[in-house]
Amino acid sequence: MRKKSIITLCFVIALAIILNYVAFIGFNIAGYSYDGAFGEKGIKKGIDLAGGSVITFQANTDSPTDDQMKVVESIFQTRMTNAGYTEARISIGEAGKITVEIPSVTDTDEAAELLGNTAKLTFNDADGNVVLDGATDIKDASYQYGQVEQNGSSIPYVKVEFTAEGKEKFVEATATAAAAASENKNYITIQMDDEIISSPTVSEEIDSDSCIISGSFTPETAETLANQIKSGQLPFDLTVISQETVGAELGPNALYTSLLAAAIGIILIMIFMVIMYRIPGLIADISLLIYVGLIGLALGVFHVNLSLPGIAGIVLSIGMAVDADCIIFERMKEELKLGKTIKASVSSGFDKAFSAILDSNITTIISCVVLYLSGIGTVTGFATTLGIGVILSMFTAIVITKFLLKQLVGIGIENRNLFYNAKAKKGGAEE
Repeated sequence: MRKKSIITLCFVIALAIILNYVAFIGFNIAGYSYDGAFGEKGIKKGIDLAGGSVITFQANTDSPTDDQMKVVESIFQTRMTNAGYTEARISIGEAGKITVEIPSVTDTDEAAELLGNTAKLTFNDADGNVVLDGATDIKDASYQYGQVEQNGSSIPYVKVEFTAEGKEKFVEATATAAAAASENKNYITIQMDDEIISSPTVSEEIDSDSCIISGSFTPETAETLANQIKSGQLPFDLTVISQETVGAELGPNALYTSLLAAAIGIILIMIFMVIMYRIPGLIADISLLIYVGLIGLALGVFHVNLSLPGIAGIVLSIGMAVDADCIIFERMKEELKLGKTIKASVSSGFDKAFSAILDSNITTIISCVVLYLSGIGTVTGFATTLGIGVILSMFTAIVITKFLLKQLVGIGIENRNLFYNAKAKKGGAEE
């Protein structure tokens, strides 16, 4: 048992080193390659770390309304998200100006073309056939709040108004969809630039010059959907009045400096854990190395957009990862002071700490979801990295650390001084 535990611990340490190498350096084996988290196919950097394109558009109308500018903003946001640039910043200026900052994009002409083209909005049936064209068949769409069913409660919903031709097409489309309920094809998808933005279910033929889309909407999501539907026909043409490529806002060495600060923080945390918790602290350090490798791999594989707030989210999640270990180790020390064996203390420590760790991490994840749904670029990046980090930290604390401590127990260590400062009181009892 002792030999097996030593071999297992050595294997896990080697695995942690290999995992970090693959995550940050990459590999090339038998034609399969990955160039690491910060390679070309890895993490996408925000404009504050990598620079990018800044493009300003001017509305070709004398007095655009706030609602019209929100429609344009919704188009731009949808296109940036579909293209993978969730860190793009969009700001509405005065007199019909709207500025877009796109990270890591240096071809301003390509970016301007991506944003300036007229959005293509379609309503499709379950087989993918276009039943309505947003440019010609949709008159208007608006966010509403009220009752959609008799005696029902008031809820947010979207009201869509059709042109005369659009009404005829919609009547036919809803009749066909409702008749296909037995085949689970009773829905119509709303798509912008071939990306599905909503799939409302059709329960009956709708013979009206307008329809209501209801569901699990909040006022914000209902307003967003209404703007996206209206964007099928742009309220006005847009002209590019300026486009330029900018360098990293925080300087060319911003990413290196940020990563160096994160690395120093990790090293200091590892030293602190060994000083405070001795052998368990060393186990926590191995678990932390695995955590760093996993988060690097996750960010690279999923091409997460990384800005300075995103790095802050990662560093914060590292602190939370060892925070879970601290709770576990403190519970273990309490059990050891009661005179329990090391094996019993390890098991009991995890059992008593589990609920506290789970509750605190779930509340953090809920906060991350709320921040992510805000749709603000830098806030979304922070929520993404923190959310991924919290999930992985729970895994490493609850699964990896527990597994490693069990292997440590299997070695047969009996010296309590290796787990905490067991000084003797007057009377012979341990402190």
